[in-house]
Amino acid sequence: MGEYALLLLPSANRVYADAAVDLTLAELEVFNRAALGGRLGAIAPARIGGVSYVTFTADVLTSRDVAYLSNASAAYALFEVRADLLRPVVLTRLDQFDDDLITIQKYPGKTNEQFTKLLLNVTVLASVAAPDMLDRRLRVLDPLCGRGTTLNQALTYGYDAAGLDLDAKDFTAYTGFVQTYLKRKKIKHQADLGPVRRERKVVARRLTVTLAPTKEAYRAGDTLSLDVVNADTTLALEFFRPESFDVVVADAPYGVQHGSRTGAKGLRRGPLDLLTEAIPVWARLLRPGGAMGVSWNTFVARREDTAAILASAGLEVLDDGPYGGFRHRVDQAITRDILVARRPPLSSI
Repeated sequence: MGEYALLLLPSANRVYADAAVDLTLAELEVFNRAALGGRLGAIAPARIGGVSYVTFTADVLTSRDVAYLSNASAAYALFEVRADLLRPVVLTRLDQFDDDLITIQKYPGKTNEQFTKLLLNVTVLASVAAPDMLDRRLRVLDPLCGRGTTLNQALTYGYDAAGLDLDAKDFTAYTGFVQTYLKRKKIKHQADLGPVRRERKVVARRLTVTLAPTKEAYRAGDTLSLDVVNADTTLALEFFRPESFDVVVADAPYGVQHGSRTGAKGLRRGPLDLLTEAIPVWARLLRPGGAMGVSWNTFVARREDTAAILASAGLEVLDDGPYGGFRHRVDQAITRDILVARRPPLSSI
């Protein structure tokens, strides 16, 4: 029986760093259940040399197991424990682009990048695509994409990314950033930014990008897609085909610094109202066996209410074991939680 120690990635956010151990314990349990066949045992926090680790045991840790664990949101380094020595295990991340694609943007209210990765991970792991997350080009939708942290994480994984956001300033900021980034990094791509017209009226703005991590991949047609729309999320089916996404990942407005508005009259709606209106729309965009992950502020919406909305949309809420271990404090007014739900395979909603 081998013993291993996962060194956690440092976080500039002290509050998130304090929660990182418990979040990592839950995330590793999800990896273990969904992708590792339960081969990890005794997952627990530990202090080694005064530094926080998460340790676990395994009879056999294959190269593919290591590849899965390499993408854990807080994974900084992995070691095999031998007596009182740590032997490094080489991590093999999915990353197709430099990490500054995710970290370079700084603005008030930005969601912690580690949490964004965690939310994407546990949602993918809840889907039927979990065993293939290292190999398949999944299609990810963030229907509340803001300035694109989730979209950039999906691209980094080598997944196709799509998003909607009603805020014109966020749309302009993100589309400007990503186009500048691709040019500055000399990443081969083709971008098209312009209005969406219906019946001679402009109903939205849209950025579509075809890109690849290498020039050779681009020339070979091995490309990724980025598709971002400036529109109300409840209108998502006007821009994307039903059953066209493997996962939907949404970080809902917290109801404190953030709000949400309807497009026509500029009326404000609370986070729970938004989820009530939007989740049935998002559910129709999921492929059979696809999964939806939603994070939100528990001060403005109870977990039971959010779970009921997901269930009423025909989704199976995963609320047992590690899926109940993601609640954590963000600040005095925000305690964030995650709910993950799956669309039943080969069924309609």
